[in-house]
Parts: sequence; C-alpha cells; structure tokens
Amino acid sequence: MLQLRKSRDRGHADHGWLVSKHTFSFADYHDPAFKRFRKLRVINEDFIQPGQGFDTHSHADMEIVTYVLRGALAHKDSMGNSSVILPGEVQRMSAGSGITHSEYNHSKNESVHLLQIWIHPSRLGLIPGYEQKAFSREAKQNQFCLVASEDGDRGSVEIHQNVKIYASIFTKDFQSDFPVHPGRYLWLHLIQGDLEVNEQRIETGDAVYGSQPEILKIRARADSEFLLFDLV
Repeated sequence: MLQLRKSRDRGHADHGWLVSKHTFSFADYHDPAFKRFRKLRVINEDFIQPGQGFDTHSHADMEIVTYVLRGALAHKDSMGNSSVILPGEVQRMSAGSGITHSEYNHSKNESVHLLQIWIHPSRLGLIPGYEQKAFSREAKQNQFCLVASEDGDRGSVEIHQNVKIYASIFTKDFQSDFPVHPGRYLWLHLIQGDLEVNEQRIETGDAVYGSQPEILKIRARADSEFLLFDLV
C-alpha cells in the first residue's frame, strides 16, 4: 500500500535569504519517522534570494543531485568545476572521500528555485566526481525520462548507487503506468500540479511512497511535474 507524505508536514526553515522545505530530517528539523527512505537521505526544496547562497562548505560520502526548477544556480568546487545550472539541467556531485563547494543564486534580480537530493553511495571513500547534463521539456513530457542511474543509462547522470531517478511532466488528463519490480521501492515527489496515483490524490509538494503495488498508475488531474525515485 502506498503511503502519503503531505507537503504541509515537511520541515520548514526561513533564513530570510533562504526558504527551505525538508522532506527528511535536516539541520534543525528532526522527524524520527522521516530520517530517510531506503538510500534516499535528503529532498530539500530551496528558494534562494538574488545574489545569495551557500558559502564554501564540505561534504563526504554522499551522492548529491541538484535539479533546478527556476532561475540559475552558480556552482564552484574543489575539483575545479565552475558552472551555472539552469532549469532542465541535472547536476550530480559525488562527494566521496571529501570535497568543498559553494552554491549561489547566479542572478541579482531573480530568485532561484531548486531541489537538492542526497543519496547514500554504495561504497565509502569514492573518488569525488562531477556531472551536469540537460534534459529537454520534450524528453520529459508524458513519459518517464531517466535523468540519473547507476550505469548512466540513456544518457542519464551516473549515481554510485542502485537507484534510478525519473523526471516527468504530465499534461492534464494524461495517464501512464510505471512497473514496480520485486524488491524495489518507490518515492514519487510532486514538484507542482495535481496527480492521482493508484487512486490517491496528491497535490504540489506531496509525495507517495512504498513497495507493494506491482504497478504505479499515474493520472494527471492538471499539468504536473514530478520526480520518481526507483530504489533498493
């Protein structure tokens, strides 16, 4: 049976320059029921004010995926990467044995809206790595577009874990099924819109998760964008 994670029940932090919604326990937000889900550790929805951002800080032993929804995010790291992440682009940073990086809103006028996702890697102490790829709206429209996977299948960014991330934009009234293979777990995060998932309605910011259904039946009640995580 699928379970529901309502948007209003997520953690919330307002630092002025940053407003963040936390699906799982993060920083000062602690929820014993939602510390992680399988290998999925963080889904933070961040809104960063113009010209603001995160100063240089460190990470280790985590696969970090950034998905920009609006605006532009500037990135610099200790591996020598310097880039701007735009809507439709996916950045994967393997922190591995240790990296430092900074993230800033690239614009002086417009806020940036993004999802930052952390996934536990299959092994500790990996050599740090970086990838950034663009996925068109057409590639996501009314289909499951693979944007991250363990083997980099179908042009996706490569994650060091047995996880697949799909990005989709369903138009109103479109419906499609997603097969759930034995031993796999699903987490569907609705970025925006209105979906019916196995006859359960979810709205912007909500999520459904579980492992029991053999098929995930998804119908868009309105134009909707979501991420679907296929996990061990």
